[in-house]
Amino acid sequence: MSADHTDDMATLAKGGRTNTLGFLIRLIGGIPFLFIGYRLYGVEDMGRFAAAFVVIEIFALFCALGEKRGLAQRLTEGAEEEHESHVNLVFDGMLASLIVSALVASVLLVFPGIMFPNGMNGPLDILMVTAIPAFALTEILLAAQAYRYDIATTVRARAVVEPWVKSIAVLAFFYVPGTRESGLALAFVVAIYAALLTALWSVLRTYGLPSGWRPRFGYLGRLTMRAFPLSGADVIERSTRLLDVFLLGQFTSERAVGIYFFAKEVATLPQKLKSSFEPILSPVVTKNLKIGNLPAIAAQVRQVGFWVIAVQAGIALALAIPGEAVMGLGGPEIVGGTGALAILLAAEVVASMAVVSESVLVYIARKRNLGISIGIIALQAGLTIGLIMLAEHLQLDEGFKAAGAAAALFLALGTSSLIKALLLKRLLKAPVGNWRWGLVWATGPAVIVGFLATLLPEWAELIFGIPAILLTYGYVIWHRGFGADDRVLFRRNVGGEQPQA
Repeated sequence: MSADHTDDMATLAKGGRTNTLGFLIRLIGGIPFLFIGYRLYGVEDMGRFAAAFVVIEIFALFCALGEKRGLAQRLTEGAEEEHESHVNLVFDGMLASLIVSALVASVLLVFPGIMFPNGMNGPLDILMVTAIPAFALTEILLAAQAYRYDIATTVRARAVVEPWVKSIAVLAFFYVPGTRESGLALAFVVAIYAALLTALWSVLRTYGLPSGWRPRFGYLGRLTMRAFPLSGADVIERSTRLLDVFLLGQFTSERAVGIYFFAKEVATLPQKLKSSFEPILSPVVTKNLKIGNLPAIAAQVRQVGFWVIAVQAGIALALAIPGEAVMGLGGPEIVGGTGALAILLAAEVVASMAVVSESVLVYIARKRNLGISIGIIALQAGLTIGLIMLAEHLQLDEGFKAAGAAAALFLALGTSSLIKALLLKRLLKAPVGNWRWGLVWATGPAVIVGFLATLLPEWAELIFGIPAILLTYGYVIWHRGFGADDRVLFRRNVGGEQPQA
């Protein structure tokens, strides 16, 4: 194994380890928002908020212009003649994003029904539009820090500041006169801007202020046009996680959306683990692409893919087996969404190969990757609408409609993983699969322990059952699934200090 390859793996492990810790902090910080939101504001209010939230996030990702991954490539290629430093390139991306964000926000202000198909909770909900530029700029700033192998800023912004500010603010706005009705929306906006300020502070410390920078609208136009394949891939990849909520909002009641949104927020906790590696994977991949080292990229995809699926599977088991107790945190009204929760957790596990493969495909097969993603989201849309209509035809309740949307997501993500992995394998001329039999060995004992935990009272299921499932799974996967290379993820100071880009 070459020294460069060892250094790359150490870099990936260090970044992934840091962000995985951030994931755990985000888990702790995000639960109070769900608990407070459902207990104080109610299922219907959360449903209306969820319908607007998914629209805002989709448009914000589009406005980020694919810079989450595209910025790494631009910085790797180096500044062009009209630029003097990396910070100028960062500010170019920010200005282009602001211009697009202003246009998109204007459209939503003119047609607010896109965000609020079932109406608003309060008049101040419309302020959610202001989160679009802040969200997009934060994505760019965090990508700039990731290029310097700084994942700690992503942890602070996304895992500490954003969820905790949102949880605290949603409680505060409930008791402030004049803001109670729109408390969910206002808490969301405040949290997004808090994350933006956190990221901006770190970028200014790392890169400094631009020198000799001024807007070059011709260059910004080229940047925007070049960004569409990357931006489209980001939007479509994220839309597969949000389309189900959007369609439920269009075809069902806010109550159904509220039930599903709780399950979705819990289920996407393992999905967020892929972000533990994505920011740091981009600069490592672009570096190896520049020198044509395709075997190294395939090895990195295999390694990161296994890390992601191994951790995702453990968390999915810990949340799915005591599913009724987990859903009960939001109140007895939403326990009917337990089936949807289990399917959604399984969907995130099967999606792991797609998200890791896409981290490379966006650089070496942008158009083909985008075409596949468009086909997958069309498949998901058709399945989601069809299963919702089937549930209505059979006069089933909201829980079955939610389960139908979850099943559509499962099928779409599984198809995406298979197709994208096969394409990447052909392009790299090397295997990229992340499946190992150790996953089966670890799942069996965890399921047995989980079943025993369900015999306990619900509070004990959560306090003792979830840790017991995780410990059992972790012990077996460590001894039966992890090799020496895999254990790098859990070691500190492997490979020494990483060079700064």
